[in-house]
Amino acid sequence: MERNDTIVLRVEDLHLSFGGVVALDSVSFDVKEHELLAIIGPNGAGKTCILNCINRFYRQQGGKIYYEGREIDKIPPYKLVKMGVSRVFQHIELYSGLSTQDNLMAARHAYIKYGPMASALYFGKAVREEIEHRKIVEDIIDFLEIEPIRKKMVGALPYGMRKRVDLGRALAAEPKLLLLDEPMAGMNLEEKEDIARFIIDIREAQGITAILVDHDMGVVMDIADRIVVLDFGHLIAEGTPEQIRCNTAVIRAYLGEEQVSPV
Repeated sequence: MERNDTIVLRVEDLHLSFGGVVALDSVSFDVKEHELLAIIGPNGAGKTCILNCINRFYRQQGGKIYYEGREIDKIPPYKLVKMGVSRVFQHIELYSGLSTQDNLMAARHAYIKYGPMASALYFGKAVREEIEHRKIVEDIIDFLEIEPIRKKMVGALPYGMRKRVDLGRALAAEPKLLLLDEPMAGMNLEEKEDIARFIIDIREAQGITAILVDHDMGVVMDIADRIVVLDFGHLIAEGTPEQIRCNTAVIRAYLGEEQVSPV
């Protein structure tokens, strides 16, 4: 997928605090169309806080957030879904008593147009629309290679498969901007490689812009186009993986002052 300079998301001078604890302090960055931007930093740096502000789970005390040129500070999360913002959470948020297929179908609610009567009687428009929604869900199931578990209850699935279903549910919302909060957390090497491959395909084949938060530096350096680095709520570096890998401030944030050799 060819990159361009169109700005999908702009974060300007973001400030967030909880009482006397400053979580984000004057953080600014842009996300370009078709780009995979990674946000990294030590624990407590404010990475998830940024995602929570973007999809309006948190209300920042200062700064602005623009999505496709529109200020979204007062837009509720459910409306952002219809605008094309979807998210994978750090902790799995699935309906454990429903099947894989039904969990993905639940994410189609924003696009359902038929009313309660048509749904209850299940005829005409409701049937035609249901077929279209299920076709989209089946395409996602094929893409994520989870055909064998389409009818299985999610609560009975292995952890790695539940994380894959979680990604599928975010894709079922047809995002233009996908927020990925540690999608590979707790996975073994093979599972991480699979998710990384899917993320690359999501960007390259489907053209979806994505923001990735993850602690696996090997994966981040391999798949990200650009990286933003936070430390105690401050943006300390921004650049390509090559630039970030050699940045003294980044090394210091991860390893400590005494581990950084003088240049």
